[in-house]
Amino acid sequence: MDIAVELSLYPLNAQYIPPIKDFIDRLNADPQLKVVTNSLSTQVFGPYEAVFGALTRELRVTFESNDKAVFVMKVLGPLAPT
Repeated sequence: MDIAVELSLYPLNAQYIPPIKDFIDRLNADPQLKVVTNSLSTQVFGPYEAVFGALTRELRVTFESNDKAVFVMKVLGPLAPT
C-alpha cells in the first residue's frame, strides 16, 4: 500500500535552515521514496513500510542532533495505483 506524508520541520533555534536541509537530504537518499519539496512543506510518497521506516529513522536523527524541533505531519493513504 502506497501512502503520502506531508511534513514540516521547525527546528527551535536561530540556525534553522541547516537541520531542515539535512533532513530533506537524508530522505532524498532513500531510493524507495519520492520526495517533493516546496517552500511550505515536504511530501514523501512510497510504500507504507518504507515511508514510516525512513521517518522513524530520520526523525530520531533530527531529534538527537537538535536541542528542540517540532514536526507537523499529515498522512494520506492508501493512494490509488498509478
